[in-house]
Amino acid sequence: MEDAAMENGETNKDSEVAPALIAVHPTQNSVAVAVGSDLRVFDLLGGCAVSLVDDSDGSLHKDSVRAIRYGANGKLFVSAGDDKLVKIWSTESWRCISSVCSEKRVSAVAISNDGSYVCFADKFGVVWVVDVDGFNGDQDFVNKKAAPLLSHYCSIITSLEFSPDGRFFLSADRDSKIRVTVFPKKPLDGAHEIQSFSLGHTEFVSCLAFVCTHECPQGFLVSGSGDSTVRLWDISSGSLLDTCDIREKAGLLESKEIEDRYAAVTDLCTIPDSTLVAVAVQSLQGIILLSCDLSAQTLYGAKVVSIEGDAFIPTSLGTSFSSGLLWTVTGASNLHDSQHPCLSRVKVISGFKEGSPDFVQHGPIVLEDDEIPRGEKLLEKLQGRVSFDKNYFLTAAEALKTSMSNLLIKKQYSTEKREFRKRGRNDKKIKK
Repeated sequence: MEDAAMENGETNKDSEVAPALIAVHPTQNSVAVAVGSDLRVFDLLGGCAVSLVDDSDGSLHKDSVRAIRYGANGKLFVSAGDDKLVKIWSTESWRCISSVCSEKRVSAVAISNDGSYVCFADKFGVVWVVDVDGFNGDQDFVNKKAAPLLSHYCSIITSLEFSPDGRFFLSADRDSKIRVTVFPKKPLDGAHEIQSFSLGHTEFVSCLAFVCTHECPQGFLVSGSGDSTVRLWDISSGSLLDTCDIREKAGLLESKEIEDRYAAVTDLCTIPDSTLVAVAVQSLQGIILLSCDLSAQTLYGAKVVSIEGDAFIPTSLGTSFSSGLLWTVTGASNLHDSQHPCLSRVKVISGFKEGSPDFVQHGPIVLEDDEIPRGEKLLEKLQGRVSFDKNYFLTAAEALKTSMSNLLIKKQYSTEKREFRKRGRNDKKIKK
């Protein structure tokens, strides 16, 4: 009873607030949004909302979804979160082909480039792998179990990513580390060869992505952090190539628009076949656009793309290989005293061709709602409604700041609480 009371007393309601997430099919066949336990998918080719079919346990997710991801070939989609379930979906039928149980709440997911393995990380710092090799479109994988791949030892893992050639597996954590691991030929036996550690961030690493072009297919890693920087890395050696303070580059150091403690990078997304990196920042109503000089190995030319109205502060970004569109979403779940616990707002930005006259003269353009592919029909599905009260998203933005701080800023515990937490560690549990 004492342990249970201590655990409940340690739980902060603000930490339950989860940001809205967005993911785009590699060839923009569909778009998915997750907010709270709601998973919403819209079929852009058919112009209709998708009905998800899940026969695994009679329901979809029971708690906030914390990670969604399409596979590189677009055949698989993965969702996971606080209900300790990792659901693997076929994007042809949108049936759940496997529901895998996690020991802890899930914080990040990734799919190998060939679609053979699904990896997920839990909030204890362990990365797990599920074998889905042989998937041909719609068969079920019954009773699939995850095997441990690697561990960050009690540090919340915030982001997972495969290198463009699939040789390396990257994991970032709350303790400002980026680990580059050689992805093994037999992942179910674990990953034991560390290629490098990319060290330099001074706060939690929130997101990872690769900048690649046809001329430089292996590209370079970019990472975002709670220290208000985007950094460029060579993953082979772990070398830090360049650091961009997003406040300085965007001319926001003197601005009241962003407070120092609320300038964490929350997400970043590289624009395919370009050297552009879109960056979402806490408290910024819009995105920051960076360019990467791959030959000089530097970041430069920051530009702020403002999103007017609706108090739109992006919580997640997504794009596809086949379009010049950047999809963004804002919103949060489990807002206390809110009549609308699971609303989101979607905005789309176009015009990312770097050499075009429009890009040089005007830069990217935020599309109006009726200019977004499939327009109102899509927005009604992904958002939950078409029109909103501006105050809702202001409240959501403030709640997410508190939630991120509670989750990712390292806490100080009393001796009593430290001993209680030790007793719950995986390596201290008695194996039955």
